[in-house]
Amino acid sequence: MLTRSGPAAMKGGTGIRVRRVSRAARLALALSAALTVLLLAAPIAMGADGEGLYGRTDDKVVTFAAFIVIGFFAVLVTVLSLIQIRLESRKERAREDLERLRRP
Repeated sequence: MLTRSGPAAMKGGTGIRVRRVSRAARLALALSAALTVLLLAAPIAMGADGEGLYGRTDDKVVTFAAFIVIGFFAVLVTVLSLIQIRLESRKERAREDLERLRRP
């Protein structure tokens, strides 16, 4: 919400203050946006006799989809672990540099 107040507004300045949106309001906005997207995507997913975008599914398709999900999480854990290792080594280097600089 934009409001004009304070000495700057009296002098003819731009004294516009921006009020921060609360965390609860941001969460409510995000949840309502996600719900809207899901409701808009539902007819597409259930279109044409329940076939969806991919077409008819059988056990082979479901199995491959499950393997893709398993592979995704394996890659995700690996990448996040590599990022954490790099950040930890960076933190240790910074700590060693600080210790070295503190000693006269």
